[in-house]
Parts: sequence; structure tokens; C-alpha cells
Amino acid sequence: MNTEIQKLTDSIGSVIVGKDNVIRCVIAGLLCSGHILIEDVPGVGKTQLAAALSRSIGGSFNRIQLTPDVMPSDITGYSMVNQTTFELEYRSGAAMCNFLLADEINRASPKVQSALLEVMEEHQISIDGETRKLPAPFMVLATQNPVETYGTYHLPEAQMDRFFMRISMGYPTEDEEMMILSRTEHHNPIENIKEAVLHPEDIIGLQKQVEEIYVSDAVKRYILRIVAATRTHDSLTLGASPRGSIALYKAAKANAFLAGRDYVLPDDVKEMSESVLAHRLILSPKGKAKQGDTRSVIEEVLAAVPVPMETEK
Repeated sequence: MNTEIQKLTDSIGSVIVGKDNVIRCVIAGLLCSGHILIEDVPGVGKTQLAAALSRSIGGSFNRIQLTPDVMPSDITGYSMVNQTTFELEYRSGAAMCNFLLADEINRASPKVQSALLEVMEEHQISIDGETRKLPAPFMVLATQNPVETYGTYHLPEAQMDRFFMRISMGYPTEDEEMMILSRTEHHNPIENIKEAVLHPEDIIGLQKQVEEIYVSDAVKRYILRIVAATRTHDSLTLGASPRGSIALYKAAKANAFLAGRDYVLPDDVKEMSESVLAHRLILSPKGKAKQGDTRSVIEEVLAAVPVPMETEK
């Protein structure tokens, strides 16, 4: 593993206990300039994960608790008249940062969800005819509670597709929770990160290195066949779009980079398929009865699509 990535992983691991795969996925998303949807119950460390990431990199971090009364301007900012100069001045919103934690995105109104997702896609804010670029890198970690649905606004599938990955932190094991209790006995675990181990410009450099990772034509076709299989699967009414193909392609490159390789293997594609594709699929009535969720469909697809043999340079 790259030395800088190892430092970042260790730094986040000093706060988040026993979630190596989650940390790996978040770093992969960051290296691909992607955004992450964390779908999990309250209290499992979602906020701590976002705070640990930003603190480890030294970037600016904002958190917004999304409720039905939040306005789009709370996300994007707004212009107001300066009472001294009588000129319009921009007041930045929550999105003007490197890392934004959007807590309970499904409690925000559709108008606010659209404003946030537009910012995620464009990496810029346009107000009163003026465009303002967001800091680089820019990453949104949005959360939603999959259990409680009262007073929520379902995130449409077309908007779910904008998230690079969907992950779940899950409950810790007994030993992991013992460690959590020990860490929280005297102070907030986030205080374990005394200083940033990387800086935003380092992340930009790492993102460029990931772009250079080699992917053979055989692995590219493997990605396309996996995605195509979701479009014809009898348990689905909606398969993955070309945006899903691109996301899986990028995620496989990031996974190879995290493994210390400069080329992608089919295993990299397999490891990232569920996190990248599952939230982009819609089950048919038959699929809901047979499969339960889209993750099992991904497992079926991976088992059915032949793995290419010649993949290295």
C-alpha cells in the first residue's frame, strides 16, 4: 500500500474501530472524486468517520442536519446586501468545504436534495449569475436511516445513482465495542488525531495517480458484461446505467491502487461491485419476493459472468 494511503488509513483507524473495509471504500471514493451514501442506523460512527477523514487530511469539514425546514440556500449559500456598501455579498452555505456530512438526507425536502445533488455533480455553486468553484477535493458523505421512514422523503433512484458508492458501517463485534468503550472513557476518540497526516493537495496528487492505473481490455469488457447482466436480470426492473459502468471502472482502479498495484485485476472489480452497483438497481415484484435486496442479485451476477484470464500488462 502507498505510504501516504497507509498514513491516512492508520489515522482514521485511530478513531474508527474494526471497520477496515468501510475505511477502504471511503478512501477509494475520495481517490475517485466520488460521494458516499452511508445507509445505517444512528450511533454506529457515521459522523466520526467523516470527521476523522477531514481531520486526517487537514481539509475543511461542515456538517448539516437535514430536516424538512432546511432551505436550498443553507446548502449553497446566498447573497445579501451589505448595509455599508449597499452591494451584494455572498454568504457561503454548508457545501463550501472539502468534506460535507449531510446527515439524514432522506429527511430533507426534494428541493434541498436536488440542490445538494447538483452541487455534488457540478462541484460548483451558481448564485445571482456568478459561479463559485468548490474547494478541491470536495466530497459529500450523506447518511440515511433505512429503518425509520416516518417524516422522510424517499431519495429517487435517479438521484441515488449520483452517489459513487453506498456503504453500511454495521454494528461492531463485542471485542470491537469493548475497544470503543475504552477509547471513549476519557475523551472523544476524534482527539486521537492530533494533526493532519495529509493535505488536500496530496489527495489531488493521489487522484491523478489513480487515473494512470492500467486496465486491460479484458477487464473493461468484464465490467461491461457485469453491468449488462444487471439490465437483463429477471429480478430487476432497472439495471445499472453507463454511469454505473464508469463508477465501477474507477472504483476498480482505486482498489488496485490501494493494493499497491499499477494494474487492475478482476478481483478488484468483484470487491467493488456491491458497493458501487447495488444502490443503482431496482428490484421487480418477483425479485423482492425471491431476492430480498439487490446485493444478492449482484452476487448472482458475479457468479454467472465469466472471469477473464489474461488481465496483467
